[in-house]
Amino acid sequence: MESVNIKKLAQLLNLSIATVSKALRDSYDISQETKDRVMALAKELNYQPNPHASFLRKQNSKTIAVIIPEIANNYFTLAINGIESVAQEKGYHVIIYLSHEDYNRELAFTRLLTSGRADGVLISVSSTTTDYTHLHDLQNKGLPIVFFDRVCENFNTVKVTTDDYQSGYLATSHLIDQGCKRIAHLAISQSLSIGNKRAKGYIQALQDNGFTPDESLLIECTNNEEQDATLIKELLQQQKPDGIFAAVERYAIASYELCESLGLNIPEDVKVISFSNLQTASLLNPSLSTITQPAFEIGREAAAMLLKKLEKKNFQLPDESIVIQSKLITRKSTMR
Repeated sequence: MESVNIKKLAQLLNLSIATVSKALRDSYDISQETKDRVMALAKELNYQPNPHASFLRKQNSKTIAVIIPEIANNYFTLAINGIESVAQEKGYHVIIYLSHEDYNRELAFTRLLTSGRADGVLISVSSTTTDYTHLHDLQNKGLPIVFFDRVCENFNTVKVTTDDYQSGYLATSHLIDQGCKRIAHLAISQSLSIGNKRAKGYIQALQDNGFTPDESLLIECTNNEEQDATLIKELLQQQKPDGIFAAVERYAIASYELCESLGLNIPEDVKVISFSNLQTASLLNPSLSTITQPAFEIGREAAAMLLKKLEKKNFQLPDESIVIQSKLITRKSTMR
């Protein structure tokens, strides 16, 4: 549905834009009858006032929006710290929107942002997002967008990520080097660029080491903790892997809990490695081997590119992928 602005309200009411604006602000020099007419139509058409409108006419809102799928993941906490470090240096505020892995919430946020609440958007898309029309619409309305971590590959803008394919390959190769022969991959949705690349790295590492990938060992997990626990429990009981490569840290934590409940020992019975920025990874029992992403640096780089666009009128965001390498940290969970 077409968004309604003050100009549209003024046309429908046959009033000047200035009169409508004053009526919406309850100005003393506008009659109560006129105010009532304006407010009634604004409510009927679901008009959403732009709190920065007067400031935007002068320059901008000095605010950037950050849309992320979750906050419990330490990765996003660190990425936000990186984003805010740049924003504060430049005098910008940061508004954070949580999609909770819900495409419809993500869609609602982008519609909200058309009202001028922010000058630009940093986004890591939800695992249920497969249609990016809402983001193209936002970009077409003049709001610059930079992706980080979870990106849309076919989108003309900057995308800041880590080396997901190579890291997936590295994690799987490490398990093979530690003697694993039946390696399972607990995958995040493969509709996401990161899920697809990590799974491809896993498969390629198996093939390069003479193993035939087994579909029953590649488990695409969900956003539901109970369903994921059931999937992982069935994997451990029925497929009996001797190695697990988890795409995100919550799958690794679930694996730890289920191995304990099933009487399986890590690393003797099954070795575990995970993408994770969990600060307590070294304190787990046993300590968790991780692919640690440069989350702070990714957030900082994404914010720097967006703010460069906002502060330099002639600068156009390039269609470019910026890749910052992750690091393999081996601990006791994969020890021979």
